[in-house]
Amino acid sequence: MYKVLILGAGMVVKPIVKYLLEKDIYVTVATRTKSKAEAMTGNHPKGTALEWTVDDEEGLDRMAGGHDITVSLLPWAWHPLVARYCIKHKKNLVTTSYVKPEMQELDGKARDAGIIILNELGLDPGIDHMSAMRIIDDVKGRGGKVEGFYSICGALPAPEAADNPFGYKFSWSPKGVVMAGNNDGRFLKDGKIVTVPTEDLFKNPLNINFPGVGQLEVYPNRNSLPYIDLYGIGETKTMVRGTFRHPGWCEIMDAIKELGMLSTEKKDFSGMTFAGFAAATAGVEPGGDIAEKIASQLNTGKDSLPLEALKWLGLLDEKPMGRGVDTPFEVVSDLMIDKMMLGNDERDMVAMQHIFLVSGNDGKREVIKSTMLDYGSPATDTAVARTVALPAAIGVEMILEGKITAKGVHIPVIPEIYNPILDRLEDMGIKMDEEYGLPESEYTGD
Repeated sequence: MYKVLILGAGMVVKPIVKYLLEKDIYVTVATRTKSKAEAMTGNHPKGTALEWTVDDEEGLDRMAGGHDITVSLLPWAWHPLVARYCIKHKKNLVTTSYVKPEMQELDGKARDAGIIILNELGLDPGIDHMSAMRIIDDVKGRGGKVEGFYSICGALPAPEAADNPFGYKFSWSPKGVVMAGNNDGRFLKDGKIVTVPTEDLFKNPLNINFPGVGQLEVYPNRNSLPYIDLYGIGETKTMVRGTFRHPGWCEIMDAIKELGMLSTEKKDFSGMTFAGFAAATAGVEPGGDIAEKIASQLNTGKDSLPLEALKWLGLLDEKPMGRGVDTPFEVVSDLMIDKMMLGNDERDMVAMQHIFLVSGNDGKREVIKSTMLDYGSPATDTAVARTVALPAAIGVEMILEGKITAKGVHIPVIPEIYNPILDRLEDMGIKMDEEYGLPESEYTGD
C-alpha cells in the first residue's frame, strides 16, 4: 500500500489529503500544529497526524525514508532541505512552489538517485504552465508560431464578497500576498524588455473584461522572461505574466507603497498610535489632520480610494498600536489580515486567462484564448485550495502508479505530465475553455 508524507497543513492542504485518502492511500500530515493536521485526516483509518517542525531534521530524515513520496507544502525556502532527504532515501518529491536556484542545483543528484522532484504543480505556478503548453504544443504541431502571449491569473473573492475598499480578501498565504507587492516586474513587450521597479509595480495596470466577472485589473507577475525558454517560444515578441485583481487594488497598493507602509526596514514604534505610525512612514508631521496631510502627500483628496482604504484599515485612528521594534510591512499586513480574511460563509474564485497571438504556416494570424473561472464553496473547499492542491494530488498518484517516469528536477511542461493531469482536472470540474480563430482585435497586446 502506498504511503504519502505531506509536510504542512496550511490553507490549501485539505483537498490533497482528502483526494489521496479516497484513493485508499496512506497519508501522514506532519505540521507544527497537530490539531490542524487532525482536522484534515479526521478519523480515517489511513490518515495520520504528526506534530513536527522544520528544525527536527532527524524526524524529517525518518519520515522521508518511511514513505513512498513526500509532498512539501511548506514555505518554499524549506524545499531544498526536504529534497536532500528525499534524494538520500531515493524517494520522489512534489511541491507547488517556484523552482529556485537552490532546488535546480539538485537536478543531477535527483537523476542519480532515480527520482523526480516535480515542482510548480499547483495553480500559478502549475495549471498555468500546463494549459499554456497544451496550446503551444498544438500550435507548433500545426507548423505555427507564437508571436505574443499574455498569461494572467488571480485568486480573488467572488464579486459579492469583494465588499471592502481593496476588493480583496485572503484565501491563501496572506503574508505572501502582501509581500508580493514588493516584487519587481519584468516582461517582453513588442520585442522590447520592460523592467518595472517595485515602486512602479502597481502603476498603469492593464484592464481586461473577464467573462462572467467584468472588469479586472492586471499588474506584472515577477519576471516573465524565463518562460520564453521554458515554454520554447523563442520567436515571441511579447511574453507577459500578470496577476488579476478587482478594480481599486492597484491604486490603493500603489499609495500604500508610496507611503512606505510595505517597507521591511525595522523601526521602533513604541508608544505610537496608528495615526502616528501613518504619519511617520509617510514622512509628514504628526498631529492635526493626518488624513489631510497624507492626501496632500499623495496628491489626492481626502475622499479618494486610498484614503478610504487607510481609514477602513484603521491606519488613521488615534489608537495605540502596542508595537515595539517592528517593520511597517508587519504592521500593515497584520491589519489587513485581521480585516480581510475570507469569511467562512463567503466564496472565493480563481480567474485565469491565456491570450495568444499566433501565426500559422500559411502566414495567417489568429488569437487563441484559454479561460478558467472556478468558484469555491463555503460548504467544501475554496477555489484556490482546489486548484492548488488537486494538480499536486493527481501528480502524486501518477508518480506512485509509474505513469510519470521523468527523473530530475522538473516543472509540468512536458506532455507526459500535463496532458493526463489536465484531463483529470476537467473531470473534476476544473477546466480551461479554449477559443481558437479569434480576430486580432481580441489580442490584449493591441
